[in-house]
Parts: sequence; C-alpha cells; structure tokens
Amino acid sequence: MIRQGLALLAALALTACNMAGEDRSAPPAEGVTDAMIAAGVGDEWLSYGGGYEEQRFSPLDRITDANVSQLGLAWYADLDTARGQEATPLMHDGTIYVSTAWSMVKAYDAKTGALKWSYDPQVPRETLARVCCDAVNRGVALYGDKVFVAALDGRLVALDQQTGKEAWSTVVVPDQESYAITGAPRVAKGLVFIGSAGAEFRARGFIAAYDWQTGKEVWRFHTVPGNPADGFENDAMARASETWAGKWWEFGGGGTVWDSIVYDPVTNLVLFGTGNAEPWNPNTNDRGLGDALYTSSIVAVDADTGEYAWHFQETPEDRWDFDSNAQITLAELEIGGKKRRVAMHAPKNGFYYVLDAKTGEFLSGEAFAPVNWADGLDPKTGRPRIRLEARYEQTGQVFIGSPGLYGAHTWHPMSFSPKTGLMYIPANNTFMPYLADDEFKGSDFGMQLGIDTGTVAMPADKSLRQQALDATTGMLLAWDPVAQKERWRVEHPGPSNGGTLSTAGNLVFQGTAGGEFRAYAADSGNQLWSFAAQTGIIAASMTYAIDGEQYVAILVGWGGLWDLNTGLLSGKSGPTPNISRLLVFKLGGKEALPPPPPLRELVLDPPAFTGTEVQVSRGKALYGQYCAACHGDAAIAGQLNPDLRHSPTIARAEAIRAIVIDGALAHNGMVSFSKAVDGNDAEAIRQYLIKRANEDKALEGT
Repeated sequence: MIRQGLALLAALALTACNMAGEDRSAPPAEGVTDAMIAAGVGDEWLSYGGGYEEQRFSPLDRITDANVSQLGLAWYADLDTARGQEATPLMHDGTIYVSTAWSMVKAYDAKTGALKWSYDPQVPRETLARVCCDAVNRGVALYGDKVFVAALDGRLVALDQQTGKEAWSTVVVPDQESYAITGAPRVAKGLVFIGSAGAEFRARGFIAAYDWQTGKEVWRFHTVPGNPADGFENDAMARASETWAGKWWEFGGGGTVWDSIVYDPVTNLVLFGTGNAEPWNPNTNDRGLGDALYTSSIVAVDADTGEYAWHFQETPEDRWDFDSNAQITLAELEIGGKKRRVAMHAPKNGFYYVLDAKTGEFLSGEAFAPVNWADGLDPKTGRPRIRLEARYEQTGQVFIGSPGLYGAHTWHPMSFSPKTGLMYIPANNTFMPYLADDEFKGSDFGMQLGIDTGTVAMPADKSLRQQALDATTGMLLAWDPVAQKERWRVEHPGPSNGGTLSTAGNLVFQGTAGGEFRAYAADSGNQLWSFAAQTGIIAASMTYAIDGEQYVAILVGWGGLWDLNTGLLSGKSGPTPNISRLLVFKLGGKEALPPPPPLRELVLDPPAFTGTEVQVSRGKALYGQYCAACHGDAAIAGQLNPDLRHSPTIARAEAIRAIVIDGALAHNGMVSFSKAVDGNDAEAIRQYLIKRANEDKALEGT
C-alpha cells in the first residue's frame, strides 16, 4: 500500500515548466488520468503494458485454470492490413482501441465488436523501404480524451477518443529517410513519450516528450553524441563521445528507442531501452572497441526535463544487433533480504537483468538462453566478458553467434505475476553467422551493416540446412527473477511466438507462430486450452471486464522480422499465412471463424541459368545487402513478401530492371534502388536468383 500511495501521489503531481521555461498543458482531470494508469489493470486496460509498471498482469479472476476450458470466441473483426500485427489492444469506457499495420487505428464496442470509427494516417507505402521489420505498429496510448498513435513515417498523431478525428499531428523524426516509428507511445504527467526505429540506417537515436494537448515538443534526449564540431547538447553526450572513435556521426550512430519505454511514478524517471550501435561492424566507421554509449543500454532520464539520471549498458561494443529494446518491467522484489524497487529486462543478448530502478545499480544477471558471445557477466558490475572469437571483425573469421540478430528475446512482451513471482518470457533459441565486410565503407542508401551476408547465406546443402533447422526453436519460459533460475518451460517448434499475459486466475496466455492461442497454468506450465487462430500470432493479449463478464482480446496476423528475413528458417515456426484479425474471447463464447484460405503453394519452375559465376558472386553480395531483409536469406521468402525464386520476372532482364531501377512497384513499397545499383547490378541479382532457384529445384528432387 505504501508503494501504491507513493505512485499515486507522484502521478497526480502537477507538471513543471519545460526546459525553455514555458508552461505546458496540465494533466487531464477527466477521461484517462495519471491516477487511473498508476492504479494498474482492473476492469480496464489503459496502457500498452497494462499500467506504468508494465507487468502485463491482471487481477481479474473470473476466468481461471478451473474453467478456462470453457473459453470461446465472443466476437472477431477482420482487419484490412495484411501485414504483421503486433499491437496490444487497450480498453476504456466500453471501447477497444487498437492500432494495426500501417499505423491505422480502430475503435470497437468492447462487448459486441461493432466498429465505432476507423482512422488511416495514409502512410506512404514507399516507407517500407526504410523499415527493417515490416509495416507494424505495437499500439496506441490513451490520455484524457485522446488516443495517440505513432505513424510508421515518423509522425505522432493525437485523435479524439469518441470520433477518431485528428486533433494534431507532428513529425518527430529528424528526417523521413533514415527513421521510422513502430513502437507504442507512453503517456504520463501531460507528456507523450516516443522514440524511433532506424538503427540499421543513418539514424541518431533519441527519445522525446510532447505536450499531450498541443503536440509541441517539450524535451529531447539523444542516445548517441553528434558531431563534436557542433558541440554537445549536455554533459551526458560529452561523456558518451569519449566511448566512440572514428567519424561515428556520419553514420548516425544508432541507439534508437524503437520500443521499450516505461515511466516510474515512484522515482519520476522515464526508463527506456536503446538499439544497437550502427554500423554493426566497428571497422566500417573505425569506431574501434569503445563501448559506444548509450547504445544497447537501459537509460533513465527525468520525466519532466529529460535530464540524464543513469544508464546501464547491457552490450558494450555491440556488433551483433543486440538491441535492448525489449520491454522493461518494474516491480518490488526482495533481493538479499531487502525490498528493492527493480527494473527487470530480458534483452536480445540472452541475459536476464535485475537493476535498481532508482540508480541503475546492477543487482543480478544470468543467461536465460544459450549464449556463446560472452563468458557470463561480471558479478559486481554486470559487464559481459566478451569472447575474442565473437569480435568477428578482428578475427576475419565467421562467428556463429548465439543468440543471433533475432535475439533470445526481442520486442514480444513478457509478463510478471506477483502471485507466482515468475516472469513469463517468449524466448528463442536462435543463431546467426557473422562475417565482416571490411570493404564496405557506407552507402547513401539502404542498411549500414558492414556485414557480408551473402557469403554466409544458407547453403544449398540438405544436411547443413537440417542442422540449422534442428538448432532453431522457441519456448515459453517461466523465470524466477530473484533466484535467476528457470522454473518451467514449454517448447515451441520455432521462434517468434507471441507475447504473454498472466492473470490472477493462475493463467498465462500466449499465441504461437504456428497459429494457436493457448492458456497455460501459471504455476506449472500445463496447457489447459487452445484455439486455432488460422494465422501466426506475434502480439500479446490483454483482458478486461464489462458487466461482470471477463474478456480476453488479442490481435492475430503473421509477419515481422522472422518471416521477412530468415529465409528457410522462417517456416520452422509454422508456415502460416497472414489473416489479420482482432479476436475476443469469453466463457461460453459461441462465435466461429470462417474456413481459412489454403496456404500459398508454389512450384519451382525457373528459367535455365545462363549467367556467369562472376555475375552470381556479385549478385549474391548485392542481394544480401539490399534484398534479403525483405525477401529472405538465400532468396527464400516467408509468407508476406514475394519469393523471388518463383517470380516470373526473373525470366526477363527488362522486367527486373523496371522494378529494381525504375521503381515500377514503388506504390507497393518496392522502391527504386537506382541510388545503389545500376543495370549491370540488376542483371547480376537476376542471375543469382535464377541460380538459387535451380539449386533448390534440384534439392527438391533428391
């Protein structure tokens, strides 16, 4: 009760003036208030993580481990965006608010499913070319009488909750070429907090705060220093500059705040995670072995002013894409016989961290998945002991890293149950071959990695492919954050399964990449219920109650990085199509889904290979740099984007040129790559695709 009282007092406090000394709008007295969000989940679900602490735990217990077998579909809504669905719905005053792919927002009657209004920010489809991982959006924020959504093209938009009418819109990114936004805004004390994606492009990470009524920027904190010749914005940037080398600012630096943001009303701090250093390969911009602050870190700033408070870097020298943008969860735990307010984090790098929420002090950390890039953490500082072979740019050798770029845990939300004391993590067993491309010195177009993705692409060898498939799995992990031990797990065939929700009914809900929505006993992991969703699930569910009846809601729709980028491995999770829907369940629900469409089945029938090995070598390198992110490793696509091995366009040089050079399909997101490739390059890519298609056709016959 003491903690709740402190949180409530802090949340109700009036905001101070901004850094420029100008007054800003007061927090709302009506509608969704700070006090309501601080109170956490009840009958309503008011914020992305369920409350300021982002525990994703509900005290509702009408649905329990004893009766969840009676759960049925109450209603569903088909969505008009056939891309990955990653948002968590919110519910207030009988209305569900949800964002979908392409940053669209919809409001439904939470009891009947009737559509109240729909909003489309009209994101240009060409925006897809500067997004690493699909046209996704992770959710909206509610505050006062408004709904806030961050659009993929870098805008922050406020809508009227009742009508969906736009109240204001502002561009928050420095430019709309190297930045995009996929994350959900958070709101507290009259401020809307948002960052951006883009750490693989020429982006300089930041988090910014905006006045909830006007959309005016109040403060901005950068996560990497800019050009020293321009001076530094604050002491934090000056200190960070000492950890960089070379001309990092010419590449932006990375460190983007693309997902995890949490406001702590007890300390009045905003804690957020940052993305990888950019480029990945430190040799690309001569950044050397410096820590590259504040990338791959948790950073805390004052909520009112944006002033630096503390940081904890989870992955110094990040060269593996180990973003720290996974959800941050706040809780009160007994550590060493003493009650501590802690921040808990399970980032990509495979270690589970417990930090002091006020100071950032490292309290404990252990690996929760297979890790081979470091030999554990220093028990006092939490700094990883990086293995020499993991510094692939120094050895010049391929490093098979575990985890790989997808991470042991990425953005998929985890949940913490105060009843069991366990964190429920949608975890992965993944790996990636890293090989430096030291010839790469940067480009004005596309991703800035400095990695040779062509050489290490999946080989056309059945035995090696099977080894890779066998080693790649997923799991639902119940983790004890005090003991830093696994309590139970459920194995999944592949990675990229949905986020979790835990409830007082001794339940954990999770969707699977294979297309099931499941309920497990929170104390044991026993599966108690499942529903065939007809499509892969990557989002997390939420729960609410109306008129004494409890509902569980989830967005379903396959997509995201795992489908787009991982090639052959994407099918390991379950070759499910994208059928985007909002599903809502209750005890005794009787609704049924229509029959699903058949899976896309393609037969390889490529033209004969007529190119040269020189062309194939060039095409393989270009494909790895510019095409693989969307069309899959080794030209093996997932379900969302075209599999170019099957495309009839590879039979005609002029067709490939029209698309790659002339931008004939720019309206679908396939923009012109004329800034990076010429006609000879386009032909080299075509010959590589023909060669790959013939290789895999031959494999099918063995």
